Amino acid sequence: MIRSSLWMRLASMVAVTLILSAPAARAEQTTPAATPGYTMPSTHMWEMTSTGGEIYRIFVSYPAADPPADGYPVLYVLDGNASFAGFAEARRIQERFDLGKSIIVGVGYPTDLAYDLRRLNDYTMPMLDPPPARWKGLAKYKSGGWDTFLDFLTGKLRTEISKRYKIDLNRQSLFGHSLGGLLALHTLYSRPQAFESIVAASPSLEWNEQGVLAEERAFAARLASGKVGKTSRLLVVVGGRDVDDDPYGAESFANRMEQLSGYGLRTRFRRYEEEGHMTVPARAVTDTLRFVFEPH
Repeated sequence: MIRSSLWMRLASMVAVTLILSAPAARAEQTTPAATPGYTMPSTHMWEMTSTGGEIYRIFVSYPAADPPADGYPVLYVLDGNASFAGFAEARRIQERFDLGKSIIVGVGYPTDLAYDLRRLNDYTMPMLDPPPARWKGLAKYKSGGWDTFLDFLTGKLRTEISKRYKIDLNRQSLFGHSLGGLLALHTLYSRPQAFESIVAASPSLEWNEQGVLAEERAFAARLASGKVGKTSRLLVVVGGRDVDDDPYGAESFANRMEQLSGYGLRTRFRRYEEEGHMTVPARAVTDTLRFVFEPH
């Protein structure tokens, strides 16, 4: 057995030596020819510039079926570079059902990376000064632009989508994960009629020393006093193995929101025990599509 193992190691070393010493021309002959990349069916992509000059990459998944009389319902997915594809394919394979007769809009950035640093500014409130010790390393980057981003999302972008596709303006929904989930909650608090449904996946409630709690309390007070009126429906999803955003904190948050049901806020909660922070969005695709597109 020892001799056999030694022989295998020697044989591997010889093979590697032969490969490394092969002529360049020979290596070129074994290199596969360049092939085109995969293009997702039933999708469009373009870039848009916000009023402030920021460039966003917009991804759209659309159905082949004729739109309903009121137009297609729409789901806007933040971090589109990372999450659009999963939502788009889940919609497309269900196109013969009502769930697939909808539009997915991924809002991303002009990069091939899954995430872009600009999300730190687009999805957050201004960083405290001095910054919390936990976030000190991020203080050198721009933050605090979430209202400007929301102006683009609910204004120029929504207008452009309505020009290109027949959509139902009364059935617009939003999905955000992590800092995107934090933005989703800020949207609920600051613009409660902007979306029919909001999904916050593993929201970063701890950001900026839980600064979003002040907004939550103010929203709850306005809602209880009857000053909000009709508001978005809310789905909160978390992973049981999430070490970045405590799932218990998100569950406590969902319970607090559930207590506002008597004032018109409808809240649901899902916990995926085997999912971590980065896998929650993929796991949440089906639940999200059902929540935002099925009759309720």
